[in-house]
Amino acid sequence: QVQLVESGGGSVQAGGSLRLSCVASGFTFSTYTMYWFRQAPGKEREFVADISWTGAITNYTDSVKGRFTITRDNAKKTVYLQMNSLKPEDTAVYYCNARKDTSYGTMDYWGKGTLVTVAS
Repeated sequence: QVQLVESGGGSVQAGGSLRLSCVASGFTFSTYTMYWFRQAPGKEREFVADISWTGAITNYTDSVKGRFTITRDNAKKTVYLQMNSLKPEDTAVYYCNARKDTSYGTMDYWGKGTLVTVAS
């Protein structure tokens, strides 16, 4: 059974830091590109960051560049999102996503999310 379980969310003051974790099971984690998305109240879900299966390539949405860092540990089947200098506009539910294109189609798995609240 495929599972992605996020943790590490919580409440923090502006300027603070949090580290999110997402533990995967039920699929070959090391062959998937991993993503973090977020959804703020009343808004669409948006891309935050991604990391290639080797960890060599990362991408970020402009609003988090220089503040957030995505990493992965394939041995632990875990992807992380280190979030520094948090702002109130970072408040959202953060979701972990695993994705791989295969000859059968795109494999696409989601976690249930973890809430991050940043107070001003």
